[in-house]
Amino acid sequence: MGTSDEEIDRLLGKLTPRARALLLDGATTWRTRAEPALGLRELVMSDGPAGVRGEAWDERITSVLLPSASALAATWDEDLVESLGGLLAAEARRKGVDVLLAPTLNLHRSPLGGRHFECFSEDPELTGRVGAALVRGVQAHGVAATAKHYVANDSETDRLTVDVRVDERALREVYLAPFEAAVDAGVRLVMAGYNAVDGTTMTANALLSDPLKGEWGFDGVVVSDWGAVRSTEDTARSGLDLAMPGPDSPWGEALARAVADGTVPEDTVDDKVRRLLRLAAWLGALGEGEPTASGAARAGTEAPPALRPAVAPRERALARRAVAAGSVLLANRGVLPLDPGHLRTVAVIGAHAARTRTQGGGSAGVFPPHEVSVLDGVRAALRGRARVVHVPGPRPDGPAPPLGHDACTDPRSGLPGVLLRMLDADGRELYAERRRGGRLLEPRLVPGAHTVEVSARLRPRTAGRWTLGVAGFGRMSLALDGRPLLAGDFPPPTDDPAVVHVNPPAQYAGADLAVGQDALLVARRELAPGTGRATVVSAAPPAPDAAASPAEAARAAAGADAAIVVVGTTEHGECEGYDRTTLSLGATQNALVRAVAAANSRTVAVVNSGGPVELPWRDAVGAVLLAWFPGQEGGDGLADVLFGRAEPGGRLPTTWPAALADAPVTRTLPADGRLPYDEGLHVGHRGWLRHTRVPAYWFGHGLGYTTWAHEELTVPPRAGAGEDVTVRVRVRNMGARSGREVVQVYLARPGSAVERPVRWFAGYAAVRARPGESVTATVRVPARALRHWCVRERAWRTETGRWRVLAGRSAGEVPLVADLEVVGPGSG
Repeated sequence: MGTSDEEIDRLLGKLTPRARALLLDGATTWRTRAEPALGLRELVMSDGPAGVRGEAWDERITSVLLPSASALAATWDEDLVESLGGLLAAEARRKGVDVLLAPTLNLHRSPLGGRHFECFSEDPELTGRVGAALVRGVQAHGVAATAKHYVANDSETDRLTVDVRVDERALREVYLAPFEAAVDAGVRLVMAGYNAVDGTTMTANALLSDPLKGEWGFDGVVVSDWGAVRSTEDTARSGLDLAMPGPDSPWGEALARAVADGTVPEDTVDDKVRRLLRLAAWLGALGEGEPTASGAARAGTEAPPALRPAVAPRERALARRAVAAGSVLLANRGVLPLDPGHLRTVAVIGAHAARTRTQGGGSAGVFPPHEVSVLDGVRAALRGRARVVHVPGPRPDGPAPPLGHDACTDPRSGLPGVLLRMLDADGRELYAERRRGGRLLEPRLVPGAHTVEVSARLRPRTAGRWTLGVAGFGRMSLALDGRPLLAGDFPPPTDDPAVVHVNPPAQYAGADLAVGQDALLVARRELAPGTGRATVVSAAPPAPDAAASPAEAARAAAGADAAIVVVGTTEHGECEGYDRTTLSLGATQNALVRAVAAANSRTVAVVNSGGPVELPWRDAVGAVLLAWFPGQEGGDGLADVLFGRAEPGGRLPTTWPAALADAPVTRTLPADGRLPYDEGLHVGHRGWLRHTRVPAYWFGHGLGYTTWAHEELTVPPRAGAGEDVTVRVRVRNMGARSGREVVQVYLARPGSAVERPVRWFAGYAAVRARPGESVTATVRVPARALRHWCVRERAWRTETGRWRVLAGRSAGEVPLVADLEVVGPGSG
């Protein structure tokens, strides 16, 4: 899986300067260019933080869907994450994918970040460790991983143009640190983000050269985010190596001309091509190497959906185990685990119970082969043992969902789904096919295509005023039984590819529908340059009475032995391309939880979100279980936790505020195009400690099904500057059940000569123990946790003298404290 530098140079010599330059932008949206003279085939790339979609947005081509990245970080289990990386690699190989565009190493800087489900945590050390584990797992199986989005791309507002202003020390110690960890783990690609840092767009930023390629020695490929290259010469002279997508990027022929006229040096381009060839050689895509991707990639086509292999039982089992491992028990007043042997009736309440949100919105989305809802999981766990009653409760705030195959039929065949047609300018049909639902992001283009049409025969189960919609850009219309409902021209307000191609806004109209009376819904959108071709057709029945829903739920809860109420966010609230404006789940969902909790003291609130939300009722319920976006096996994995087959293994990777106003860092909105990171080093729990504020739940918090005593912390009397430090923490299982504890170590430096956080996370180790047993956790504190970046010297330094080591179970609960003396070289 490698080729010598001498061989790379020999191959490079076969190409003219123009041919070399042309290799450095994409051949298609997801492929690099081939070069027959070198035996170089195309490399296939795919989005992939939670699943490997492949090259097509087609619901018939399914992908294993894992829990969200925030849920993986919540496992605090690098071995498990590495195994999940291996699962993603196996999926990539099946789909002919060479390069996985994951992991996302940006931080949960503000709780309002709209894409936090795709990022691991608020902390650079935890993010770096979990990200490195995923990199190792993916690349151990011959698929290249991509660390993204380099760097300080931590919010979504104006993400294509925002200029992040961050001081050098915070940049080094906080935002660059996870990427350095990924490079240390051998990551093969790094993706440059859309944003600018300190006045220069990242695709032309000097940070690509140093520290990435210089100080860290990264010898892989720096690829642009899709569409992030907007100019030729400045980006080509920077450390960027590959402009995606193609073939119409600002590189290509423009770069070849810039090389020919000397404005971009030949040796700069040669370095980029060497890196690309080195990657191809590692992937077996160069010369006589044995390709690691499937024949589908080499042939240039996806395997037909019918040939897609089923998900192996071991993969489903691993994904299910990950759900339990990442679920965080935030509070428990003796309610969990529920004992199935003592249950006759269980009430499962909430729209999210039946339609559990398994993944976040945006470019990372995939089409799983199946999705197990919380309701499905509870029913399966209690089948033959207890009655399960479901009350949907109020509809969550947000847009109407896309049409599902269970809510409509194709008017031509009568089978479940919708009819997709592509029409020419005169309205003649160019092709037609039945699709499973109304979310059609990439209808097939054919010569002469002018209009996308999606039609469906609705079969209402609820009478009243329905909300019908069509999403996309350009000229669109919506008609019901031949009657126009809306028509207009809707230009895109942004060129953000996640909005244009993945999540376009919808236009809505109302219509009265009756049970037993089918209605033909027809949506059309014209194809125009710059508007993409994504077309989404949606329909929502009349919303239940907001006042009556909690009362109905309360009656069901009162008649049950236990109640499980599921609440969460919607794609309107947590999605790529948008930051959140609130952490509230909305008045209707909060009222639902309060009503259920008042009716039954054995109420478990399950929270279905990718990042922090406000839980104003958290003290009123019997237990609070954080499910995150749990992936395709979510319902079964959560049922394992609810009924005690598995322990909730998760610990919070991010501090959760009781109210947004309490959070020390909330700004995501740029002013005059700039977003200052004024908090410097004080991100996450560091900011909370600096401002002496108490959150709802600290970073690191999470309960199991037993209790622990932290008994003793042992720290070496002294350590040399620049050396790792090993500390030992003895803990005892004080409960009646075996369990797992995540022992966390934090550092403080009283009297430091430089600004420091009050304390900061430095390392952890997980231990298991039987009831009454004591065990010792050995925690390695890496030397990097004690160092600071000296701006004046532009170098890393470690202060000598007295340090404080703290150990416990969260950033806010560190009962064990000891001192450590750090000595300089030659000290006795």
